[in-house]
Amino acid sequence: MVVVTARVLVAGEADGPLLRLGAPISFWGGVDPASGRVADPRHPDHGRCIAGAVLLVPEAVGSSSSSAIMLELLRGGVAPAAVLMGRADAILALGVVVARELGYAGIPVLEAPVEAFAGLAEGTRLRVCTDGRVEPA
Repeated sequence: MVVVTARVLVAGEADGPLLRLGAPISFWGGVDPASGRVADPRHPDHGRCIAGAVLLVPEAVGSSSSSAIMLELLRGGVAPAAVLMGRADAILALGVVVARELGYAGIPVLEAPVEAFAGLAEGTRLRVCTDGRVEPA
C-alpha cells in the first residue's frame, strides 16, 4: 500500500479518486470556474473535470488570479476534494483560505513529489488526512 506523507499547506480531510494532470496548469484561464473542467485547449487534460477529485498537479502556473478561480470553484461546489502539488503554490492555497474565511467549505492543499504517487493508478480512491498522510481509501 502506498502511503505518502505530504507537507500540509492547508489542513483538512478529504477523499476522492486520484486525478493526475499531465502538465502544470494555470487556474486563471486553465480551469472553468463554473464547471470545474480543464478549459485550456492546449493543456493535455483539456476537458477533464477536477470536481470531487484528489487533484495531483506538478505545479500551478500563472497569475495571482488563480486564488480567485479556486474561490469560485469552492463557492460553486465544483472544486477538487483536495489538491496535491509537486511544488507549493501559496496563491492557490490562499484561495482556499479565503473561501474558509467567507464561510465556504475548504479543501486540503498539500505539497508532495508527484513521483511519490507513481505506483497509484488513475482513479484510485485516496484519503487525505489532516496530518498530511495520503493513502488509498
